[in-house]
Amino acid sequence: MSPALALLWVLVGIGLLVIMNVKYKVHNIFALLIAGLFVAIMEGVPFDKIVSMVQQGLGGIMGHLALIIIFGAIIGKFMTESGASQQIADTVIRHCGTRFLAVGLMFIGVIFGIAMFYEVAFLIAMPLVLNIASKANIPWMKLVIPTVVGATMGHSLFPPQPGPVALVSAFQADIVQVYLYGVLVIIPALFCAGILLPAFLPGIRDMKLNAMIKPQEEKPAHQLPSFAISISIPLIPALLMIASSLIHSLLGAESSVAKFFEFLGSAEISMLLATGAAIWLLGIRRGMNAGQVNGFVSDSVAKIANVLFVISAGGILKQVIIDSGVGDHIVTVMSHVNLSPFIIAWLITAIIRILTGQGAVAAITSAGIVSPMVGAFNLNPALMCLAVACGSNTITLMYDGGFLLFKETFGISMRDTFKTWGLLELINSVVGLMMVLLLSLFIS
Repeated sequence: MSPALALLWVLVGIGLLVIMNVKYKVHNIFALLIAGLFVAIMEGVPFDKIVSMVQQGLGGIMGHLALIIIFGAIIGKFMTESGASQQIADTVIRHCGTRFLAVGLMFIGVIFGIAMFYEVAFLIAMPLVLNIASKANIPWMKLVIPTVVGATMGHSLFPPQPGPVALVSAFQADIVQVYLYGVLVIIPALFCAGILLPAFLPGIRDMKLNAMIKPQEEKPAHQLPSFAISISIPLIPALLMIASSLIHSLLGAESSVAKFFEFLGSAEISMLLATGAAIWLLGIRRGMNAGQVNGFVSDSVAKIANVLFVISAGGILKQVIIDSGVGDHIVTVMSHVNLSPFIIAWLITAIIRILTGQGAVAAITSAGIVSPMVGAFNLNPALMCLAVACGSNTITLMYDGGFLLFKETFGISMRDTFKTWGLLELINSVVGLMMVLLLSLFIS
């Protein structure tokens, strides 16, 4: 099959998905499955391979995210019900004031994005943001956007996240330069997507929150857990992941200590430990009995079941696109475009990200394609890392895990998801690329 025809069937499948979602209101799980089956058949995937492809796509996402999403929901439940979120909200408002709340939350998002897996950062941060928005009497989306902007940029650009780490290795980049130039790239992107976008986005004040995560009623100050306990629980995964990365670098991958901390710093285990701390410190120690704890856990899992299955269903179409080789066709075509190598790298990565819905997959795949450009054009490896990283953090479609997580968590429409999540990702990515191009004029 020709590259043009292979791409055409993917575009038709995406169009079918949009029509089912927008016009006929087909549930996302069924729409994603039908679109994935359609693309697989039209791409010529043998019928005896399609079912296993569906299972692999669904199971790959489910296996990677199920426990993370469940633990994140449980932590959020205990933090909001115990008043820990309110304690953090009160402290942030007291020190930042309403004028600088968005800036403060944006840089908190960056820290969480660097330190945690994106889904972990999102699910832990959002109850806090909604409580702060309620407390400060600010439209909730005006604070959600800067927080998400910070988390997505931090996660996409900086090690120890898997995408940036793979890019540093592929391009043999100086990690210090990646951090240094990354700061110069991220600041304008944060300002444009996190401050300017919510300031001028029409209809942002009227968006209704129809989600599992809602601000809680205020508790009296004397009933709240301490700020130290409240902030330490969501930081447990971050601290364990950072410790694992540092020990891995200092002692080497084969060290028994490094292997132990790699175990503790994995997403699932670090989140399990944080969940245990939340149940103990915010539940049992504050007077909850076993029945109440189990009730909170069951309620948390029930409310995120739809989110979990919709996100997992997005893996079906992603797997079809990867296994059918459509991504390879796209990068072959883009490699012959007469543009700056940084723009070519960004375009290739962005297209793979849009087609597969996976930022890390897009970055790693693109790195294998564009890495020869570094030597051929005498490019700075750190800048190429950042160009590809920005491409992996671009606008996404309705089968992308981040898109679905954003939409389903807040219960907003497809249109509002594109207007908020879609725009903030696109602005992040484009402004980041522009900064890389600007830096390339001065850095060789």
